Amino acid sequence: MSNVANWFEIPVKDMARAKVFYGDVMQTTFKDEEMGGYQMAIFAYEGQAVSGMLIAGEHYEPSQTGAVVYLNGGADLSQPLQRAVEHGGSVLVPKTPIHDGDCGYFAQFLDSEGNRIGLYSPA
Repeated sequence: MSNVANWFEIPVKDMARAKVFYGDVMQTTFKDEEMGGYQMAIFAYEGQAVSGMLIAGEHYEPSQTGAVVYLNGGADLSQPLQRAVEHGGSVLVPKTPIHDGDCGYFAQFLDSEGNRIGLYSPA
């Protein structure tokens, strides 16, 4: 196994709102699915890349106190953080160096649904 993480699910209450939020913040698109009463929006990905989805349904409750998913923040974390704020989110942790920046940078924001989400960037 080359990646410890291989999939993630971000709980949402309002799928349309969450898709607009993440589509704009992460500059991505989604593939809509429905299965067993669950609404799903799968993040666009290529090949065998690790990906995940937004999901609405029973047992999925947005939270800022549970596990934190870190998404690829690109070359400049300030851009997705700014877009998150523009779309109703808020910055919880600004761009912060990991070991003086030797291991990259991270940030965290509160999304449109009330989840704490992380961003990672190598620079």
